[in-house]
Amino acid sequence: MKPINLIAAASIALLASSSAVLAEECNAAGTVGTGGSASAGGTSASSVGTAGTCRTDDGTTSSIGSGGSAATVDGKAQSKTHVNDSGDKLKAQTKAQAVDKGTFSKSRTKTSTDGSTLDSTTRTMSHVPGEKPVKNTTNQKIILPEQ
Repeated sequence: MKPINLIAAASIALLASSSAVLAEECNAAGTVGTGGSASAGGTSASSVGTAGTCRTDDGTTSSIGSGGSAATVDGKAQSKTHVNDSGDKLKAQTKAQAVDKGTFSKSRTKTSTDGSTLDSTTRTMSHVPGEKPVKNTTNQKIILPEQ
């Protein structure tokens, strides 16, 4: 028997002999997420954030994610994401911006959860010199019921 087949057979035998772990049902759960994009001239920027929480008799589990991108034809583009985990609170922020001379596009998403409140907000803006800026805000907030 080839070594690869032997390893595969041993892995299958181990998995078959393992006892199944059942997932515990959430007493309260929620998810939020927002995202947006802006573009003007030869620039564009996008950002997105999402968070989820599951509260059980044994405690609370939360997750968070965020990201973004920016692009430009001739200018400068940057995207930054920061995630902060402070115990039972999770926060994420993404900023994306593209600038080409006076024309720019930017997007910022802030997302957070503390186990009972989930919140996500995305703000976008684009501007071409001599024109009125285009702005948009999207927000989603959920407060989980008390146990």
